[in-house]
Amino acid sequence: MAKKFAYRGKSIEELEELTLEELSKLLTARERRKLKRGFTLKEKKLLESVRRNKGKDKLIRTHARDMLVLPEMVGAKLGIHNGKEFKMVIIDASMIGHRLGEFALTRVRVKHSAPGIGATRSSKFVPLK
Repeated sequence: MAKKFAYRGKSIEELEELTLEELSKLLTARERRKLKRGFTLKEKKLLESVRRNKGKDKLIRTHARDMLVLPEMVGAKLGIHNGKEFKMVIIDASMIGHRLGEFALTRVRVKHSAPGIGATRSSKFVPLK
């Protein structure tokens, strides 16, 4: 038997029925403050787009990395911009209360390769600058 998801003791169905004020009481202080201050124009546009495409399998691209993941966004397919490209993220119930930017990392690990062709043994260790 699979474990049923619960956020602070509430199922996903119960969370979807809550108003933003009731939901904010379940969130942490930083997220509560975000909801209290209201959404920006970009965030409102994203939320409306998610509501419009509910149930459809359409990718919604956004730059709003500081948007909170709300219960009504669960199941949505979002392309979150990381500064270079849009990372595809499917919103899961366990992401509620987090920011979208947490799921599209902006920094990647750099792997340096071997020295180029023609490099001498001693020039391997000399910095380019």
